[in-house]
Amino acid sequence: MTKKIAVINDLSGFGRCSLTAAVSVIAAMGVQPCPLPTAVLSAQTGYPSYFYDDYTDKMGEIQREWEKMKVRFDGIYMGFMSGCRQIERAIDFLDAFHREDTFLLVDPIMGDNGERFSIFSPEFQEEMKRLAKRADILTPNLTELCLLTDADPGQIVKTAGTESAHESVGIFRDGKKMVETAEKLARHVMRDGPSEVVVTGIRFLDSADGREKVGNLVVTKDRTEFRAHPFIGEGYSGTGDLFASVIAGGKARGDELADDVELAGKMIEQAIWDAVREGVPRDEGAEYEKYLPLLMKSEFVSGTACM
Repeated sequence: MTKKIAVINDLSGFGRCSLTAAVSVIAAMGVQPCPLPTAVLSAQTGYPSYFYDDYTDKMGEIQREWEKMKVRFDGIYMGFMSGCRQIERAIDFLDAFHREDTFLLVDPIMGDNGERFSIFSPEFQEEMKRLAKRADILTPNLTELCLLTDADPGQIVKTAGTESAHESVGIFRDGKKMVETAEKLARHVMRDGPSEVVVTGIRFLDSADGREKVGNLVVTKDRTEFRAHPFIGEGYSGTGDLFASVIAGGKARGDELADDVELAGKMIEQAIWDAVREGVPRDEGAEYEKYLPLLMKSEFVSGTACM
């Protein structure tokens, strides 16, 4: 029977992000995505104008219908939350559907480039920390990891042993020290929470070849791995959603976490190359659709799967 993941995130008509990314990626990986919108938008919030409809109350109505159906999920993937009340609704959902054999992946969307997003309050940060403790897997960027541990992102740069090369976008000259610092923060989060943390989007200058790269740090209870790829020169909408979706889909089908981190990195790298080459505006998102076959199991790609 096909595995099922409840995907709790917003739905944006344009921007190749959130549920649009998650549904296509998870389905391509042979897993059934079951979307529960937290909000509906005409386009992601990077656009200068957009329609926004909050779905906090409707989330409860959908949950009650699913409870009537007595559905069970192999995984739950939670992304964008609009505020404290919505996190409370998400926790209600977990109380109903998060079982011992159901994994929970939380992408704790709170900030980037060293700052908490202006739409979120300190109270929201505390509620997100509470939700993160329920997770089995966390996929924060470095700023979000700092917020989860009450660390000062600016101080973390100094702790890494050097100032950032371009402080506004967090490109670190000493990638090794930055990774060591990120691992310490991740293990702090893991003390009373998730068993696996993937710190995403660590940009650094490779001392070996002088090239700018972006890496993802995998931290589990018994090992640490860092997988890096060339930084292509533009940050695109939705790449974090694509990444977390690959991790969720892979977890459901039994992949090794580090393998899925590498897989997600390769797909996103190729999608961004295409978007940069074709001059796609960053708010439209990377052109990942043609690379979805990369996510399929080899037996399905080759056509040898049993019917």
